[in-house]
Amino acid sequence: MSARPETSQPSTVGVPSTVGVLGGGRMGGGIAHAFLIAGAQEVVVVDVSAEAADAARGRIEGDVAASLQRGKIDGELTDWTTRLTVTADVADFARCALVIEAVPEDMDLKTASLRRVEEQLAPQAWLGTNTSSLSVTDLAEHLQRPERFCGLHFFNPVPASKLVEVVLAGTTGEELAALSPQWVEALGKTPVVVKDAPGFASSRLGVAIGLEAIRMVEEGVASPEDIDNAMVLGYKFPIGPLALTDIVGLDVRLGIAEYLESRLGERFTPPQLMREMVARGELGRKTGKGFYDYPPQ
Repeated sequence: MSARPETSQPSTVGVPSTVGVLGGGRMGGGIAHAFLIAGAQEVVVVDVSAEAADAARGRIEGDVAASLQRGKIDGELTDWTTRLTVTADVADFARCALVIEAVPEDMDLKTASLRRVEEQLAPQAWLGTNTSSLSVTDLAEHLQRPERFCGLHFFNPVPASKLVEVVLAGTTGEELAALSPQWVEALGKTPVVVKDAPGFASSRLGVAIGLEAIRMVEEGVASPEDIDNAMVLGYKFPIGPLALTDIVGLDVRLGIAEYLESRLGERFTPPQLMREMVARGELGRKTGKGFYDYPPQ
């Protein structure tokens, strides 16, 4: 492996040389994969335990192997995986120029996680959150260096998605506001820059459409298939709102809806059908059943 890069000089053209990701699940692993194939010299993933770290490494290496098979990148698998470090030790973030938090969508968990990460970082390092709806400004209030913190909202599945929502808090510094969209472009994705607001742009609109689609199922207006086909064929959506909810996870969307309801009012009140499906464990693709049935993975 090459010598450890300096943390003080993140590239203003490409991605930072050493990137960390807190959380090796579906989103965190996807973010790590994106930075690896974009040319980061090292990607450090930290998960909650050694067992979780091993599982995360397997997922990420599988994604890299798939990129090789599809011709997205060249070389041997080891050319890429030797630049991947996966551990359960948050202290390994000390050498990172940028760390992105990708833990579950819970304010207390994210706050504690970000503080723990920031304690390990060099003063000149950058910190981002992958939150899809929580206030970046509220999260920044708990940090020592809020000017070096912003939202970097990736979309699932990360390798295929072309969008990253860059969320600027009132405390985000001008340097980071300029750098973060360039990092997104270096990943081969398109940045959409928004000011911090409940649900930002994407989640607020996406959840509103998804909730209304669920209400239509609840009221017997049409089947999930017909609702999705109406939006795909009539409005050129790439995927219907109910199929997308299955991909995101009904539990994830329920949490976002509850948060938006608390901030924006009853128009984001989750339908009872959604609550019942989550209670039954019908969360979408990850459990094999949501608005559609899925084969075991």
